[in-house]
Amino acid sequence: MALLALPQTLILPTLLLPILALVYSHFQPPIRRNGVPIPKAPDTLPLLGNALHFLRPRQDLLAWFTACERRFPHQTLQISVPTVGTGVIVSSPANVDFVLRNEGVFSKGEFVKSRSLDLFGHGIINVDGEPWRRQRKAGLAFLSAANLRVLTEVALPKYLGESVDALRRKVDAGEVDGGGRGAEVDMQSVFHEITTRLMGRTAYGMDMHADDEFTLAFEYASGVTAERFQNPLWRVTELLFGARFRRALAVVRNHGHVIVRSAIESRASESREGNKERVEKEEAGDIPGVISGSLVRSLLDSIGDERLVADAALNYLSAGRDTTAQALTWTLHLLTRHSDEVSLVRREVESILRSSATNTYSPSSPDPSLFTPTSAPYTLAVLYEGLRLYPPVPIEIKQTTRSTTLPDGTHLPTGSVVLWSTWSMNRSLETWGPSADSFLPSRWLSRDEPPRFFNRSAGEFPVFNGGPRVCLGKKMAEAVGVQVLAVMLWLFEFESEDVERRSPSSLTLPMEGGLPCFVRRRSFDGWGDV
Repeated sequence: MALLALPQTLILPTLLLPILALVYSHFQPPIRRNGVPIPKAPDTLPLLGNALHFLRPRQDLLAWFTACERRFPHQTLQISVPTVGTGVIVSSPANVDFVLRNEGVFSKGEFVKSRSLDLFGHGIINVDGEPWRRQRKAGLAFLSAANLRVLTEVALPKYLGESVDALRRKVDAGEVDGGGRGAEVDMQSVFHEITTRLMGRTAYGMDMHADDEFTLAFEYASGVTAERFQNPLWRVTELLFGARFRRALAVVRNHGHVIVRSAIESRASESREGNKERVEKEEAGDIPGVISGSLVRSLLDSIGDERLVADAALNYLSAGRDTTAQALTWTLHLLTRHSDEVSLVRREVESILRSSATNTYSPSSPDPSLFTPTSAPYTLAVLYEGLRLYPPVPIEIKQTTRSTTLPDGTHLPTGSVVLWSTWSMNRSLETWGPSADSFLPSRWLSRDEPPRFFNRSAGEFPVFNGGPRVCLGKKMAEAVGVQVLAVMLWLFEFESEDVERRSPSSLTLPMEGGLPCFVRRRSFDGWGDV
């Protein structure tokens, strides 16, 4: 029965696992620290190694990583999986920081690239060296300080306001059906729509929506790509069961081509019309008209090759849209179980509204741009605590380009797979103390009055990566998260069923089945009572 519960694509490799184990068991030399073999991960079996864990559903795999970390806190463990080769799990902040800082020694590697090439191509997520530097330079140009202000002070309030209006209409239309609890709404789709429209218009100059054909195709392709990292026979199983995956990839690639062609045509049109078209866009409130060059244009300037630009554009779209929406979804899920934290966010929002010289004191229509990571440190702390417990990228993998030694003395041969689970590191009792499993936003705040937000090192909290590959969109994600949470929690009440939420197979951390919530408008009859 356990075999039948596996995804269809993982049944064949499970049946053939003993044969694979015999073939590859001779190619797993022990990893040593100071000449002594390091501990093996818990539940390592003869011949099979840890393969059975990697074939389990991803939520169970994440739970296993957490169990490993708690049994061997901050230690380096050897893992053994057929077809993977020599590999280790690292969890100490010093080791993870070392990996993040030494980009030339720890690369994406063939193990990752071969499995993600079909989806990410030669985009920034999947490349190293000069191609990565050129794409990163384009991203830095797009996320300049001036553009970031437009994104957070003009574009985001516009799309957030439109989503609020749409949510109000749903609430008003669905109040009766909710039996007094409000209208039932999938808040994951609401957050995804906000980030999709924001990225679509500002980065690519296009209208995009969360329920379009591309988004559905990308989500499916991401799930299949994630299974490749668990399935040693993925090439075989996709020959048998991969028709839908191939169709999804065709939709994704076509969308990348559309993005690039649209940017080229828009640039040519503006060149013919001079500044007239740009002025008209600004007067009409068209966001790309006031941004100094879209992301795709920066990529065209930096790379030139249209196919590579399409790959890069799709990579940035996934990184900037999906992970932020997922962070908001899981954070709201936590808040529906912690009403005291909701009250504290609302108290902070009210304080900002009352102290703002530009506010008209209309509680039902606050200016979203008032809420920033600086002005709303508690709301930022709530977002970070959501990111800690539900990191959008729960597992990271690198591969050594040459032999090296970790700070703890572990020697890694060339080609070693180095894996760390952000999910389990963020639950480390060694790093976060006995409250590691608890939702405590106050852990991110100083004891000063007023309290100040303080961050952790990338080695302790690698959610935004670190070193040369530190997340380009970190400031944007913080700004979007704070603004959306502040406005939504101020204007609406959210209630969800008290059930465990899981994430499906994916490269990131979407919530399986979305986040159905009963949503009601808040009453401001007693303005100030939060």
